[in-house]
Amino acid sequence: MHSGNYVLILHTHLPWVLHHGNWPHGEDWLTEAAAECYIPLLNIFNELMEEGVPPKVTLDISPVLCEQLEHPDFKDVFLNYCDEKIEAAQTDEKNFTDWGYDKHHIYLTQFWQQWFEAKKHDYIHKYNSSIIGGFKKLQDEGAIEVMTCGATHGYFPLLGTDESINLQIKAACENYKKYFGRNPRGIWLPECAYRPSYDWQSMIPVAPYHEKRLRPGIEQFLAKYDIEYFITDQDLLERSWQIGAYLDAKKQRFVSKNSQDFPSDLKYQHPNPLEIYNVSSSEKVEYGTSSIFTRHRDISMQVWSGEVGYPGEPDYLDFHKKHLGSMLRYWRVTDNKANMMYKTLYHPDWTFDKIDKQSNHFIHHIENSSNWFNSATGLFTTVCTPFDTELFGHWWFEGPLFLKAVIKGLSHSPYVNSATAAEQFMRIKPQKVIGIPEGSWGENNNHDVWINDDNKWTWEVIYNNENRMKKMKQLHDLNKNSKVLQRILKQALREMMLLHSSDWQFLIYTESAKDYAEQRFSFHHTDFNRLCDLAEKYAESKHLTPQEKLYLDETERRNSIFKEIKIDWWQPL
Repeated sequence: MHSGNYVLILHTHLPWVLHHGNWPHGEDWLTEAAAECYIPLLNIFNELMEEGVPPKVTLDISPVLCEQLEHPDFKDVFLNYCDEKIEAAQTDEKNFTDWGYDKHHIYLTQFWQQWFEAKKHDYIHKYNSSIIGGFKKLQDEGAIEVMTCGATHGYFPLLGTDESINLQIKAACENYKKYFGRNPRGIWLPECAYRPSYDWQSMIPVAPYHEKRLRPGIEQFLAKYDIEYFITDQDLLERSWQIGAYLDAKKQRFVSKNSQDFPSDLKYQHPNPLEIYNVSSSEKVEYGTSSIFTRHRDISMQVWSGEVGYPGEPDYLDFHKKHLGSMLRYWRVTDNKANMMYKTLYHPDWTFDKIDKQSNHFIHHIENSSNWFNSATGLFTTVCTPFDTELFGHWWFEGPLFLKAVIKGLSHSPYVNSATAAEQFMRIKPQKVIGIPEGSWGENNNHDVWINDDNKWTWEVIYNNENRMKKMKQLHDLNKNSKVLQRILKQALREMMLLHSSDWQFLIYTESAKDYAEQRFSFHHTDFNRLCDLAEKYAESKHLTPQEKLYLDETERRNSIFKEIKIDWWQPL
């Protein structure tokens, strides 16, 4: 009766915001995510373990987020944030009482006081002030899987040099080993953005990238670091084509789909998101392949959609309406289309039966899809739903409790159970090899979000800086024994990596924090070039002025990521 497994994947990422502002943009993004998403998820995972139900959830945690959550400055930033929220709720309680507000409105101020006190307690006492340590412990126990991501969430298909892509993946693997003590098996490609091998040229005329040249497919970079699988969107799979198949589990015997020896049972008529496939850019699979888990669009939209999905339930906490001053939320959704003035007060106890009904509906949707595919094909099903982690707890306050109900319900299902990506991959041992087109999980499934009239100027900056980094690499090779020069060049490399973050283009496109994104992008661009100037000057004079030393110190403190970085990581495939 067991027809397949459910693979839940949570994409956990924030750009580098530590030391770069607070509210409305900056460190508050990090503290909100820690309080509303990461600690609640750790709590439900550990509660499930205590109940004898391993959660079997797969999370990727971006290296740049790991660096922030484990930074020595984060603890005080987070605890101060919680204290400020507790104090704000206490102020609201006094004011609401003085103003004669409804008793339930006053109760909600106490609810938030207790809620933030609990998050402080959990962070310090349950997780020893280490959120990453909490996830590591669960992975070491076999309860969850942690994947990696591009080091600073660079948008791989549009980066101008193979060196930059290699750096994003190499730094990610080294950072993962630092925090999790092992090599990653899977990766979340930033924005699920993939590019096969072909004669590539940039979408804007910046030399030399505007001239066509053959570049490796992203899967070839992954294969270099033994990364076995990544995530893609259903649209890309639907436009895929079959290349061939492996005849053995060790992937040593490949046969083309055009060969007379190609097994008929490995041919497919229509690609299906309920299967796992190997991806290659051509029949030359010896260049490297990696496998894909595909987002199941219809099942994911049950959760993802703000209009028809579960988070739109009228009794759930409304995300948008906040009390001026404390910025605390006291109202329920009420109606997705309603004006803010018509929102009514939130009742936490009204949500439990809704979570129960929705989780059961979601489980049945998973079971029905799995059973149908298994019955039609005889294949063991992979039902994969990737989401941004911030959906669960931040955007959708009840989201972690929904996940707990789904995981617990699936543990009793006779048809579908939960599995990590690694467990499912080992069970399936995919044989079919396909090609998928260039694209992403963004709007229109292409690059439109990350390169358009509003943000294409950022790519001109990136390409010019990549060109300059080539010169800096030559400077490094000529002066490898100069510790001061190496220190300057390492910080320049960090600034370029922070410049690569796809978040800046996304925020410019959505206009949700356009000014902040443009400012941050410009800061990293300026620091990168100032450091390059400093490196060239030092290579000639072997001297730094007191002001230059102070600037270097301050820049390293402000953007102190990846202490393990090496300049030689910036190299072609």
